[in-house]
Amino acid sequence: MSFSPCAVVPCYNHGGAVGGVVARLRAHGLPVIVVDDGSDADTARVLDSLAGIHLFRLRRNAGKGDAVARGLREAADLGFTHALQVDADGQHDLDDVPRFLERGRAAPHALVCAEPFYDASIPRSRLHGKKITHFWVAIETLGAARGDSMCGYRLYPLASTIRVLKRRRPARGMGFDIDVVVRLIWAGVPVEAVRTHVTYPADGVSHFRVLRDNVRITLTHTRLFIGLLARLPRWLLRGCTWQKWWQPEHWSRLNERGSMWGLRFVAATARLLGRQAALVALLPAVAWFFLTGREARRASRTYLSRLGAQSAPPTTWNVWRHMLTFADASLDKFEAWRGEVTSAVEFKGVEEFSRLTREKRGALFIGSHLGNLEMIRALAATKQLAKVTAVVYTDHARRFAATLAGANSRFADNLFEVRDFGPQTAILLKERVERGEILVIVGDRTPAADNGRRAHAPFLGHDAPFPQGPVVLGYLLGCPVYLFFCLKQEMRDGSRYRISLEPFAERIQLPHRDRKAAIDAYVAQYARRLESYCREAPLQWFNFFDFWHEPVGRS
Repeated sequence: MSFSPCAVVPCYNHGGAVGGVVARLRAHGLPVIVVDDGSDADTARVLDSLAGIHLFRLRRNAGKGDAVARGLREAADLGFTHALQVDADGQHDLDDVPRFLERGRAAPHALVCAEPFYDASIPRSRLHGKKITHFWVAIETLGAARGDSMCGYRLYPLASTIRVLKRRRPARGMGFDIDVVVRLIWAGVPVEAVRTHVTYPADGVSHFRVLRDNVRITLTHTRLFIGLLARLPRWLLRGCTWQKWWQPEHWSRLNERGSMWGLRFVAATARLLGRQAALVALLPAVAWFFLTGREARRASRTYLSRLGAQSAPPTTWNVWRHMLTFADASLDKFEAWRGEVTSAVEFKGVEEFSRLTREKRGALFIGSHLGNLEMIRALAATKQLAKVTAVVYTDHARRFAATLAGANSRFADNLFEVRDFGPQTAILLKERVERGEILVIVGDRTPAADNGRRAHAPFLGHDAPFPQGPVVLGYLLGCPVYLFFCLKQEMRDGSRYRISLEPFAERIQLPHRDRKAAIDAYVAQYARRLESYCREAPLQWFNFFDFWHEPVGRS
């Protein structure tokens, strides 16, 4: 994801220190948002004199929690992705700001908290109070918290923080820092810690009131503990993690569903009793995935809604049909690898494929998760038409790949497994192309590696992430590039497969000066063709995850 940080400074009567805090933050290159929490006239004049800041004022003193929450919302509205909260009293070591930013850039979805060490300036009552709070926060988060839950020196990921603030108003006053940390952890936000020095200046202005604020903090812990008890059943069902239920995982980290024996049972049924019996055997599994696959149902509904009502309305029935079509396509792959394709096959572009084979000329085919990507490789292997190698990421689907290998011992012969496209990978693939092999790669899933490069293009009316890898690989290979799609069509006299092979580029050109623009143009061209085929066969695109809002984010 992009990383655009700012600093948020809540201020209440800290006129003597806030100017120095702002100056040091700006020296680190951070835009600064100051929230005046109903300060006195002297502090107001100091704030008015500060140049180059975003200043927001609350009409009356509302407490630190409301001031910080206001600053975070304003930061999000201004387009920042992260906000570094810093107190205005000068107790934080701002030399450590780069360390917070570095940690946030490396883990952009994490909350980065200070893990302070104190000198003799800290009041003993505050130190003992922190120990009590840390004990309760450890219980409330089941040990997931890190750093100091009371220290107002932390880097917030704004997208997830704003979602939490919208769902429930956090505690006001001094309890805010505790409350928001616990609720972010409950929402599945990971926590990082940065060791830093915190001092309590002798002339510092403290607004902590021992009796009032300790009572409020006690009430905050009471509410959080009750909230923990309500969440325990869900926490146990999730496998004892605080994983977000509202934010899907990247596709490569989704757990493969279905057991090995179940897949083998279906494959054996197909071999012994035929396709229809195998489809019946699959129905209970499809029903189970439909009922328990909340994210898959949501992703299917989102996709169907973006197709438009004229194709397949996003109804529960069509979501069920979408999953059933996926099961049917899985059986098609078994048939293809057993060499028992009974449906007719129409191959648009067969002349170009034959020419490549005849001339033993290597090429790159960019496919997708639309229809049956295995068809071209299975036909080439079973009918000995050409050597077609699939460049794949299979870690998330080991069981299904093993089942296909059981259908034909040659399945794994021409598989090239990758995690990302580094220089060594490109060299090995170029050697294959020079030997006349045809490489097949998908262009509709972003890289499994978190640092994988992405491009964005309009897809079904919304901006969507696509991998740069296929385009960059085509450029490095220096070979012809084609788009490949295989759809199943139901006809009056039965079903048929329609394979389409389209020229994409005789040779991909990426000029050095306009490299990004050139990549974006190729990706947009691919996205347009994929969208066209999705509209033609709406239930045959099998990306059952949140395609438009990936958590790994943009590079």
